[in-house]
Amino acid sequence: MPFVFDGHNLIGQTPGLRLDDPDDEQKLVALLRSYLTRVGKKGTVVFDQGTFADLPSLSSRTLTVRFARPPRTADDVILEMVRRDANPRGLTVVTSDRRVSELARQAGARVQNAAAFVKEMRAAPARPAEKERGLTPVEAEKWEQEFKSRRP
Repeated sequence: MPFVFDGHNLIGQTPGLRLDDPDDEQKLVALLRSYLTRVGKKGTVVFDQGTFADLPSLSSRTLTVRFARPPRTADDVILEMVRRDANPRGLTVVTSDRRVSELARQAGARVQNAAAFVKEMRAAPARPAEKERGLTPVEAEKWEQEFKSRRP
């Protein structure tokens, strides 16, 4: 299920990020890329007006970065993306904006609160299951003896 992120809304909810930091978008993009890679999903983050020249360098295989061009806002772009999607039920919009949440739900998208998403994004990745180590030499010898003793 692809994500659509309300970028500046997420920055305001993410500890360590500040909207008055000139590098806030790049920092959020790095966090989102890491998260999406970890969970094996894709997404688009939408910011209000920004430096459009940075757009290609910020986007990656897992994350598309968009800036709203005035007079449109990130909210406008997000809602248009949801309305135009062939399967809006397959989208998760991440925002704490009430209007965006309500309209995205009406269009059929799933909505996740930005603060709840940030907790999930910052959570430590699940530890992979411990790899089976196979039989020890002693265990292998025991099984070999067991099978040999069963021969007719």
